[in-house]
Amino acid sequence: MRKLFKLLGNKRLFILLMGLILFIAVMGFTLGPRTSLSWPEKFVKDTVGFVQYVFYKPASYVAGFFEDISNLRALQEENEQLKIALAHYTRDKATYNWIAQENERLKNKLDFTEAQKRLYDYTWKIAQVISVNDDPVNRTIVVNLGAREGVKEGMAVSSDKGLVGVISHVSNFTSTVRLATSMDAKDPNSNGIAVTAQGKENDVFGMIETFDREQGMFLMTRIEDATPLKKGDTIVSSGIGGVFPRGMVIGTVKDIQVGEYGLTYTATVEPAANFTDWKELFIVFEPEGEGE
Repeated sequence: MRKLFKLLGNKRLFILLMGLILFIAVMGFTLGPRTSLSWPEKFVKDTVGFVQYVFYKPASYVAGFFEDISNLRALQEENEQLKIALAHYTRDKATYNWIAQENERLKNKLDFTEAQKRLYDYTWKIAQVISVNDDPVNRTIVVNLGAREGVKEGMAVSSDKGLVGVISHVSNFTSTVRLATSMDAKDPNSNGIAVTAQGKENDVFGMIETFDREQGMFLMTRIEDATPLKKGDTIVSSGIGGVFPRGMVIGTVKDIQVGEYGLTYTATVEPAANFTDWKELFIVFEPEGEGE
C-alpha cells in the first residue's frame, strides 16, 4: 500500500491518470446520439467565431480598400474611354449635321423632286418567320407579311446582321423569301448584287452572283482594281441597278485572288447573316414600293 501511495504521489502520473479518465469520459459522451451541441462545444464554437469575426472585419476592410482602389483605376480608364467616345460622337454628329444640311441645300438648289429626295429613304418592316424549307438546293422561308402590307416580289430581306435574301412569291398574308445562299451565276432566275466596300464606295466595285456552298462564302467578282480592297473590309450593296437597296451589309472580305481569266479579281466574302434559327426578319421597302 505504501508503494501505491508513493506512485500516486507522483504528480506527473496523477495528471496523466486524470487526463486519461477525462478523455474516456469525453469520448463516451460524444459517441452517444445527440440532437444539439453541448455547452462546451457551444462555448468553443462561439469563442472561435468571435475571434474570427475580430480578425476578419479589419482584414475585409483592408482587402475591400485595395479592391476599391483597383476598381477605381478600372473606372477611371473606362471613364477616359467614354470621354473619347463621346468626343468622337460629338465630332461625328456635328459633321453629319453639316453634311445633311449641305445635302438638303444642294437638293433644293438643284430642284430635286420629292421622289429624288426620298430615293434612299428606306422603311424596314419586321416580319415573323412562320416556316422554313430546308431543301439544300432551294432553301426558302415564309414570313407573315404579304400583299396586304404592300410586300412585292424582289424586295430585299435582312436580319439584324445582314442581307438574307429576296421576296420570291407573295400571297395576301404571307411571303416566300429566297435565301441569298441559293445564288448561282448560272441560274437565270438568280439576281446578282452590285456591291462596294464600306468607306470605299468611290474606289471599289464588284458583283456577288454566286454562293460557294463548300466554303460557305459569297464570291465577289468583276473587281477591276483590288488595290483599295483589303481583308476585313465590310462589303455592302451599292444600290446600282435598283434591285437591292444601297448600304445593305453583305459580309466581310476574307481573301482576294486573281480572277478566272486573269483580267479581274475575285474576293471571298463571309456572310454577315448566319442563315439559321431566325425568329424575325426585316423586309426593306423602298419609297416608291412602300405600302400605305
